[in-house]
Amino acid sequence: MNSVQREEDLFDAARKLPTVAARRDFLNTHCEGDAVLQARVESLLAAGADAEQFFKEGGSVLISQDVAAQFTRTLRAATVNTSPPGEEPIGARIGRYKLVEKIGEGGCGVVYLAEQEEPVRRRVALKIIKLGMETKSVIARFEAERQALAMMDHPNIARVYDAGATDRGPPYFVMELVHGVRITEFCDKNRLTLRERLDLFVVICHAIQHAHQKGIIHGDIKPSNVMVALQDDAPVPKVIDFGISKATEARLTDKVIFTTYAQLIGTPAYMSPEQAQMGGVDIDTRSDIYSLGVLLYELLTGKTPFDPKELMKSGLDEMRRTLREKEPIRPSARLSGLSRADLAKTADSLQVEPSRLVSLLKGDLDWIVMKALEKDRRRRYETANGLAMDIGRYLDHEAIQARPPSWVYRLQKLVRRNRVVFIAGGAVALALVAGLGTSTWLFLRERDARQRAVAAEQQQAHLRHEAEIRQEITLASLLVSQDKFEEADKLLDGISLTEPTVEGAALLRSVGEWLVIHNQWKQAANRFTHLLDVNQLDGWDVSSLDCLRLGPVLIEQGDKTGYERFRDEAISRFIVAACPFPDRIVKICLLLPVNERLITALNPVAEATAKSAAASDAGGDPFQAAWHSVSLALFEYRKGNYTEAEMWCRRCLAYPEYNAPRAATAHVILALACQQLGRTGEARLEMANGHDIIEGKFKVPIDRGTPVQGFWFDWVFARILLREAQIDLSVSSHS
Repeated sequence: MNSVQREEDLFDAARKLPTVAARRDFLNTHCEGDAVLQARVESLLAAGADAEQFFKEGGSVLISQDVAAQFTRTLRAATVNTSPPGEEPIGARIGRYKLVEKIGEGGCGVVYLAEQEEPVRRRVALKIIKLGMETKSVIARFEAERQALAMMDHPNIARVYDAGATDRGPPYFVMELVHGVRITEFCDKNRLTLRERLDLFVVICHAIQHAHQKGIIHGDIKPSNVMVALQDDAPVPKVIDFGISKATEARLTDKVIFTTYAQLIGTPAYMSPEQAQMGGVDIDTRSDIYSLGVLLYELLTGKTPFDPKELMKSGLDEMRRTLREKEPIRPSARLSGLSRADLAKTADSLQVEPSRLVSLLKGDLDWIVMKALEKDRRRRYETANGLAMDIGRYLDHEAIQARPPSWVYRLQKLVRRNRVVFIAGGAVALALVAGLGTSTWLFLRERDARQRAVAAEQQQAHLRHEAEIRQEITLASLLVSQDKFEEADKLLDGISLTEPTVEGAALLRSVGEWLVIHNQWKQAANRFTHLLDVNQLDGWDVSSLDCLRLGPVLIEQGDKTGYERFRDEAISRFIVAACPFPDRIVKICLLLPVNERLITALNPVAEATAKSAAASDAGGDPFQAAWHSVSLALFEYRKGNYTEAEMWCRRCLAYPEYNAPRAATAHVILALACQQLGRTGEARLEMANGHDIIEGKFKVPIDRGTPVQGFWFDWVFARILLREAQIDLSVSSHS
């Protein structure tokens, strides 16, 4: 339904209600927090009321010119407001895309369902700035959103396919068309069990972790932004709408974007306390952890911690106070307070008895949710991955990290809420203690003060050390954001990173890639080696990509021994942990010839890669399926199965979504296989095809690249295999 039709339906329904208060309550409920939509409908209702009064009074009553003019202006304003800023006509073409229908809009962007006809036929979502909204700040925010999404490459985040600008100037980007329903509706409709809901939630946590590793905060995690669809009878969630995301580390655009002071961004029921504070608090990734906690709360109880309708009715100031200060009740307690009918309905959606549902949530699940919902963000989970790991511990019947808050912490919260009462009570207590014996009281106070001083000094020293490291990391990250990579690299020499850290890993990753681009292979190898020591908090997608960064760099600087040591460490780290990206592990471990022991160790991972390739084919994802085929081709070649290697290479080259470094790698592996099969002429032809692509890339300075065009390490990987093929064919021609 388009926006105009929706406004008309709301207007028709609201004007039939008997009182102004009833109409206001109706709009508060059905506009779902869309203030612009509510204002438009209220303008129409006001105009309609004026019109009814005019005709009711009849022709004998003349309305004054001022009232008539005001009435005309009201109607005109309402009419103008019901027409959103200019939109692209349905059926129009933008680049390679034909607009089919409008499917949504935000504050400054409009989303269309569009058809792409070449190089592949598919339906996509195309987002474009509204006509008349092309201010510098709007375009800057739009470019940040586009680049933020393009930086991410995760199966559970909507992918970006293309970007450009329309004939009239405003930018647009094309992304994956996500089918499905909101996660809460999917879970209730399909009566997912408690474990199935938690498994689905863990997948969402990994997707959000991926975004955080790219320096992106979602900022509006809620059920309508997590869509779930069935693929091969398995639920697959997709996180959508990073339209209000914020860059935490990465430099998304040359334009600097500021959020207006005191601007409220997000959805109240899912908003973190620091978002509600509006000003003076820097929003970081822990705000998304809070919103994930609200989503988990709703998946378990069917309710949010705070009722959305009550929040909206209470007014802005009271809503902010509630989010900042009021503690939500535990999920099990929330269920206990439901009516018998509501509890039975919730329990039925989870396929469990009502009496057992409360006991299932009581304890570990209560504390996991409440840790994510901590008002003090320092007490929440550090990362989305940490939240997912604690849920995994619960499912595996292991001890969780979340624990009930200590009595000291609860007392501090009580004191802050009742400061006046405690001050008065303290004064009375002080007087009583003084009356009982001044000397005893002084002695105890001195002893306690000494102990507190010693503990405070020790704690201060520890905090000072951590703060110094964080400050240095922040300074180096700031230099990176200003493109002062050389200064950041020098500063890294003096930073002692020994513990796992998300921020430090992101810094090492950025500086290492800058060193690669400037052909400083040895220094880049040092940074990437250090990166693998501190990236344990990163998700599987990021940490496996870090291996793809380090392997080629070690070979390019001539450290074969270092590469073999790195290869063994990668196998022990990722194979044992059942990494969900097996094709990357297969590929990086086979960059140089291997022995039979290594092939045997990689057999389970190669089998997992083959299953992933089949799943990608079945799921309509030729881009990923082609990458799986390259890894399997290299695996079969190293095993000596040259015919199988040839088959996987040709299968890779047959996929429609072209990727230059992937195609070049497939040509080179095919050349190696044909040479071993005795087809030297064909081998030389395939090597020439790969050589032309690779050498064409390296004629100009290499850049970081993108998931669609290929990253720098994909190109270096192809060049290493090309050198191997050139040597093999050269030896063959002289023998």
